[in-house]
Amino acid sequence: MTASRRTLKVGVVQQQGWPDKDTSLAASEAAIRRLAADGAELVMLQELHASHYFCQTEDTEIFDLAEPLEGPTTQRLAGLAAELGLVIVGSIFERRAAGVFHNTAVVLDKAAGLVGTFRKMHIPDDPGFYEKFYFTPGDAPSAQSPRRGFEPIDTSVGRLGVQVCWDQWYPEGARLMALAGAEMLLYPTAIGWDPRDDEAEQTRQKDAWTLIQRSHGVANGVPVIVANRVGHEADPTPASEGIQFWGGSFICGPQGELLAHGGTEPEELLVEVDLARGEDVRRIWPYLRDRRIDAYGDLTERYRDR
Repeated sequence: MTASRRTLKVGVVQQQGWPDKDTSLAASEAAIRRLAADGAELVMLQELHASHYFCQTEDTEIFDLAEPLEGPTTQRLAGLAAELGLVIVGSIFERRAAGVFHNTAVVLDKAAGLVGTFRKMHIPDDPGFYEKFYFTPGDAPSAQSPRRGFEPIDTSVGRLGVQVCWDQWYPEGARLMALAGAEMLLYPTAIGWDPRDDEAEQTRQKDAWTLIQRSHGVANGVPVIVANRVGHEADPTPASEGIQFWGGSFICGPQGELLAHGGTEPEELLVEVDLARGEDVRRIWPYLRDRRIDAYGDLTERYRDR
């Protein structure tokens, strides 16, 4: 016997980003409106969609782009969610306090407004991706605040396991979201190539990125939704040739099957996702049942020294 079908029309926006927030947000809004007109109930935007990807260099003036949690970008998205009657997953450069800034996903639920946030937990510091200069990692759970960290967000369309970009490489985060009842995993992203890499290396990188996220769907029996940006963004210093964001946004089902897959240009994806299929998959592949939780204690160690 299979679980009753429960479908959700999911939209993904894949766009360029510009230093000017009005330009970037106008593109986001136009895409959201197109998806809503086609029946989308949940729409996700890419990481830091309100601006260019500014982490290619370390510049203290960039902090002026940051906003309070319920600042102009969140308010604009909340207004759209209420007007169009859908759930929007957006992204902001959050100013939490002087010297404390986050890379934060915000979830706006129809007329309810802001119903949840996720502050990026894993912060990279690689050539062209100097995010540790800008972003404080999200807080881990504690006795005082147990609902921090990898905590799903309840919405009118389901329980969303939202993480941000670099978090997508870590199966631990996906598993914790699934163990807390997330019905789907969502990853707003900004990732691309160094134009100096040869074609074979570019292919390996993009394939690995797609594969790791599809594997989270397989390992946890849930759909996965990914939004990435597109276009070339120049490095403001002479250190590199900038980043060519590779797009490739996608939606996959609970066995990793691709339901929609974007190219390298701005576009919107829209697909009907059967959320009940996760129940069917978990009945035949009961990974959560067979986990040896008594044997995984060392996962909390940095490395298992011998």
